[in-house]
Amino acid sequence: MQRKRKRVGQHRQKQGITLAKYFGLNKQQGHGGRGKTTVLLMNLGTPDAPTTGAVRRYLAEFLSDPRVVEIPKLVWMLILHGIILRIRPAKSAALYQSIWTEQGSPLMAITQAQRDKLAQKLSENGSDVNVDFCMRYGEPSVKETLRRLHSEGTDKLIVLPLYPQYAAPTTASAFDALTKELISWRYLPSLHFINSYHDHPDYIAALADSIAKDFEQHGKPKKLVLSYHGMPERNLNLGDPYYCLCQKTTRLVVERLGLTDDDYITTFQSRFGKAKWLGPYTDASLEALAKEGVDDVAIVCPAFSADCLETLEEIEHENRDVFTQAGGSEYRYIPCLNDQELHIQMMVNLVRPYL
Repeated sequence: MQRKRKRVGQHRQKQGITLAKYFGLNKQQGHGGRGKTTVLLMNLGTPDAPTTGAVRRYLAEFLSDPRVVEIPKLVWMLILHGIILRIRPAKSAALYQSIWTEQGSPLMAITQAQRDKLAQKLSENGSDVNVDFCMRYGEPSVKETLRRLHSEGTDKLIVLPLYPQYAAPTTASAFDALTKELISWRYLPSLHFINSYHDHPDYIAALADSIAKDFEQHGKPKKLVLSYHGMPERNLNLGDPYYCLCQKTTRLVVERLGLTDDDYITTFQSRFGKAKWLGPYTDASLEALAKEGVDDVAIVCPAFSADCLETLEEIEHENRDVFTQAGGSEYRYIPCLNDQELHIQMMVNLVRPYL
């Protein structure tokens, strides 16, 4: 009888350890160790280093996402591995080197600062909540971050992808990565996924305030250019609302600034491949403005929550050259909202209802 009881006890103990593994808990933690709420920021990602090898690894993951490139997989994989990943990484690595800092990738450093300031602000407001971040591509990965949060006891998860305007290649892809990991879990956290904040009053206020401060410091330009990240026009025709959300962001911002139709233009940047993309194109628009005699512009990128390669190199440098070579003289880039006070407060107000 005693041996039987001992065997039963050992079986229950073993079963408990097995269940703990399913739940991602250690022996000391148990089910009572759960109860944490985590706000998880998600951004696109960045190479680990400005080297050809690191950029190749990053691009291989990024461009293999069917949400990013909607071409039949077999055809695209032949193009990607046979051509693009043999040529593009070296060129892109040189561009990353031009923006790399002592802190590393600007996008990584800014996202870390956003996490830290959001955590501090929530703590000051009396919220007992954890704040973390992950990248859709590269490190810290969605998979490893979620598993770590699970093991630490998170059972309420508020996910904020840092893409103001919803788009399938960005926001939906972030959701794909999230659910791909969660689908294998036995115990799921309570989950809220914020899919857009393109018209949130605090986002509009923060963006308009940033532009207004630039105008106060440097004077109002002849033209304000609001440049959004581009995507194939086909996406719009298939029902992606991104283009319309960008137009709404522009309308709300310029209304708040009191601008007229002649004061601004909405454009789209970062084309890739030969397909027709959303227009008008930023580089072509800047060239046309300069040739028309509009020699003073300010440019802002409302689709980016943090400065990165597409803003610091493409907009700050490449498009400046396009504008000045076409005859323009005054060109200034207004930085992303990054870790500005109003931007962090906006994040607080976005997640507060779900805490």
